[in-house]
Amino acid sequence: MDSLGTFGSLTIGLVFGLKHATELDHVVAVSSIVSRHRSLLGSALVGGLWGLGHTASLLTVGLLVLVLKIAIPLSLASWLEFGVALMIIALGVSALLRSFRRQTNVHAHQHSHDGQAHVHIHFHDEPTEHKEKVPSHSHDIARVGIKPFLVGAVHGLAGSAALTILVLTQIPSVWLGIGYLALFGMGSIAGMLVMSSLIGLPFVLTGRRLSGVNYGLQAAAGCLSIAFGLWYAYETGVMDRFGEFIRLGFG
Repeated sequence: MDSLGTFGSLTIGLVFGLKHATELDHVVAVSSIVSRHRSLLGSALVGGLWGLGHTASLLTVGLLVLVLKIAIPLSLASWLEFGVALMIIALGVSALLRSFRRQTNVHAHQHSHDGQAHVHIHFHDEPTEHKEKVPSHSHDIARVGIKPFLVGAVHGLAGSAALTILVLTQIPSVWLGIGYLALFGMGSIAGMLVMSSLIGLPFVLTGRRLSGVNYGLQAAAGCLSIAFGLWYAYETGVMDRFGEFIRLGFG
């Protein structure tokens, strides 16, 4: 029975990790990063790195909590969530500015024909520095960078309070708790790999031949991220503070 209980707890951790990757704040943050990529590999790498950062911060905080038997204060967790909201707004602004900047890749050339001057306007994508054929995956890996890892780590810190409280109250063994967090992290990595690939598909399909549509989708992703971030900041920074004030006033 103990073995079945251990297996059940670990399985629940994996399933919860998969579900955790689909939470709206995670999806919105990743979509603003994925919008810049034009390959499924790049989109999947974004999700994978987000999951790694998320897992790294969860395991670090979870290990400290399990060993020291302390819980993260809910007030600190609320401020961390507010920080996530500000980060999502910043990601949205970055995506929006990027879409506008790329739409200005236009050249105007003036030519003279039979004594008449004509202006020809040319739209183009970003130039490449390579004259020889370079595998696309080399660009994908270089372009992803460390941003998704850091974004995932911040999300992991913000979500660590509720998760570690659950582990402390429901799982008595330190090693079982670490195993739960590790499988939770593996589930979140797998879930975000799938989610980021699905999110990146429209950007991939429009990235080569439908640049105008692609830039429009990037702008839409940026606006969505800003709007959600503002709402989330209001919920975590204003409403939570107001609720805490009410509790203290009537406590």
